[in-house]
Amino acid sequence: MTSASTQPTRRDLLKWFGGIPFLPLGAMATAATLAGCNDSDNDSVVVTPPVEASNLKNAKFTAMSAPSLANPAEMATTSVQSKLKIDWDNSTSTEYQLAYKNFFKTGEQVPNLKGGTIVAGGYFNVNGDPIMDNSVAGKERQFFSDCPDGSSLIHLENAKVDGVSNPVFHVVQFEYTSKNQAGASEYGELPSPIAILTLDQDQKTGHLELKKYFNVDTAPVHGLWITCGASLSPWNTHLSSEEYEPDAFEQGIGGSAVTGIGKNFFGDASKAKAYNYGHLPEVTVNLDGTGTIKKHFCMGRISHELVHVMPDNRTVIMGDDYTNGGFFMFVADKEKDLSAGTLYVAKYLDVLTESSTARIQWINLGHATSQEIENLVNVQNIQPTEIMESLTVNPNDASYTEITLAKKKLWVKVKPGMEKAAAFLETHRYAALKGGSMAFTKMEGTTINIKDKVAYSALANIQDSMITNGSGWVASNNVSFSKKITAGGILEHKLGTAYPATDGSLINSEWVPLYSHLMLSGVDISADSLGNTADPEKIASPDNLKYSETLRTLFIGEDSGNHVNNFLWAYNVDSKELVRLLSTPAGAESTGLHAVDSVNGWTYIMSNFQHPGDWGSIHAGVKGQLQSYIDSNYSDGFSASVGYITADPIAPSVVKK
Repeated sequence: MTSASTQPTRRDLLKWFGGIPFLPLGAMATAATLAGCNDSDNDSVVVTPPVEASNLKNAKFTAMSAPSLANPAEMATTSVQSKLKIDWDNSTSTEYQLAYKNFFKTGEQVPNLKGGTIVAGGYFNVNGDPIMDNSVAGKERQFFSDCPDGSSLIHLENAKVDGVSNPVFHVVQFEYTSKNQAGASEYGELPSPIAILTLDQDQKTGHLELKKYFNVDTAPVHGLWITCGASLSPWNTHLSSEEYEPDAFEQGIGGSAVTGIGKNFFGDASKAKAYNYGHLPEVTVNLDGTGTIKKHFCMGRISHELVHVMPDNRTVIMGDDYTNGGFFMFVADKEKDLSAGTLYVAKYLDVLTESSTARIQWINLGHATSQEIENLVNVQNIQPTEIMESLTVNPNDASYTEITLAKKKLWVKVKPGMEKAAAFLETHRYAALKGGSMAFTKMEGTTINIKDKVAYSALANIQDSMITNGSGWVASNNVSFSKKITAGGILEHKLGTAYPATDGSLINSEWVPLYSHLMLSGVDISADSLGNTADPEKIASPDNLKYSETLRTLFIGEDSGNHVNNFLWAYNVDSKELVRLLSTPAGAESTGLHAVDSVNGWTYIMSNFQHPGDWGSIHAGVKGQLQSYIDSNYSDGFSASVGYITADPIAPSVVKK
């Protein structure tokens, strides 16, 4: 072995391994790893020279234990005690200690790209003015979110931002704010902000440091509604979401009325139109750290959560965070352009259960451009009653079709010639009318495993509309689980080519989900001593999903009312091992999950959380001991964190064969 005085640095090893530093994991002659936060260039590494080129052979995470009341402070913050071991094909291995680094807590003043400072997660109206919380006299302040959610880490060649050596951009959206200072709910009352962070990447360690913050102007898209999960497109744009689309008929099967966003964004409760929300927004980041946004009105007005674009740059699979929701797909006319295409909904040909595999037939709902649908809304000012009839009482008229949405029965009929408007503005009603399997309860994040050609969808709960004879269950939907699993599960979909749609047309895609089965599920239990009602060693209410091709790992973030602390998990698709990586503060939800295999050779796992101290019945036994910690850590429960998982070497070593 080399002596300490001649021991190579990690940077030297990177150069020796490949001749070019910072090649991505799994690529030829690679040595780059999860980004660390050690600023030294003299990390101690033990090797046996000569150093040979090496590739990643295996990656294995070591689990952390769930926090307990033995350490209440740990339960009231983001905790990462897990490790990652990398085996290289030159018989060496490296073990990394994982940790959490936050860029900011919402509500803090951070550097504004335009100069000065800006409130992180702050809300702005259509004119760019701060939206103020005036609920407590003498404590007036700008509203800021306690719910950072979907994120995308983006590297752009030739990016240039003043004062930043190696710019990397991170788009972060803020779903909602839970309450005002007086304690009243603000859910769905404020226009969701979305920000572009300019980060400086340390080329020695991979460490990311926040340098600038840019609030994206959402006025051109009428403001944003409840932005939840997000994904990175293959062409480096941020694909956002608008969850729980407002019910234009106001029949209780969608989100709340839009008067709040009208009042707070436009200054006039009557100015917000329901049909402007529930679409798929896309953010384009510019080389200088600014950005623009547009909405795609042609991708269905559903409870968008976290979509995924397939490697063909055209096919998009979409979950639907809804009760009696569907599995949707969009195939764009052109690559890297979501402004026009065809919308589909899945129909299961076999009965999907906890143990079966069910084939999918895709129903063609229609083709449209985003512009023509937006024109219906904002030029023609189309009203729901012009599109279709939707009744809550049986008219005993065979010209109507009975459907079930949000566990409620409706009787619907499309007006003559209004099929396109129905498909893209009343997507839930139209998909049910056309025979789609509108059976899922909160189908949330989606992601793809390219090598195995499978996709994954998170089911936050398996209950109600999915359970035989459950509330909202419809036999013809062909989704019939035998018992409720409140802890939810994950569906796996096999992907294939040119599957024919029910109208006889061929789907021009090689990435169409062909059949589904339940891959992984949580386990409901009687409440344990801490209060958990789902097995803490298993997933509960999976929400965000991201897959790493390099690590062969599915990352799973929880949004659970069943775990006292929600967790971020790593599931190895080969070994089937489930490992707990991170614990969020009690009452918080794990959000913002984004796994990036390589940014200048460094691998990142981005992770946020939202609404710490959002106490439910399962927290009865811990709230009294944790409240003071939550209040101290997160501005009396008004703030939350945006950050990422870091890694530092513990003991790189030679492994004897």
